[in-house]
Amino acid sequence: MSVYSKFSDQELTVLLKQGDRLAFTEAYSRYWAEMYYHAFRLLKDEENAKDVVQDIFSNLWLKSASLNLEAKLSGHLYIAVRNKVFNLIAQKKVRNDYLNSVAAFFSDTVNDASLLDEKEILAIVEAEIQNLPPKMKEIFELSRKENLSHREIAEKLNISDQTVKKQVQNALKILKPKIRALEAGLFVLLFMR
Repeated sequence: MSVYSKFSDQELTVLLKQGDRLAFTEAYSRYWAEMYYHAFRLLKDEENAKDVVQDIFSNLWLKSASLNLEAKLSGHLYIAVRNKVFNLIAQKKVRNDYLNSVAAFFSDTVNDASLLDEKEILAIVEAEIQNLPPKMKEIFELSRKENLSHREIAEKLNISDQTVKKQVQNALKILKPKIRALEAGLFVLLFMR
């Protein structure tokens, strides 16, 4: 049993501000399960809940020097999880709204496929990649354009393999319907020539 396990939240916070790794380890082991449960209860998704908690603890370590000594550590973590979950939900709503509008656009584009040529289609696909959220775009481009493995990307960006995998999957979920619509347009173009 570590001596750190006897420390209060406030004592751990003071040590975290000083960059004490053992204090971080104690905070992680003390609150990981509780924060995971909180995130899972809000998201109802195991992988997303794990990603949220991982991000929260990463930020706790990276920004430990700026921790508020007045706030209780568990309260700080609960608020961070809640805010991260709300941001994730908002991003999903924006992404879904965006996908619906893009799907409508591509539906119209496929119906008017004679106006498109192959270069325009490639430009549209590249534009869609550029419209991905910044971190997702960076990971996707490292995976698909630079042909890096998930492990290589994780090491390069200092994130977990699982986060890389999830970001690539999410990017593909966004791009695949658009590419299918473009493929249909390209097929019509080639057929009409």
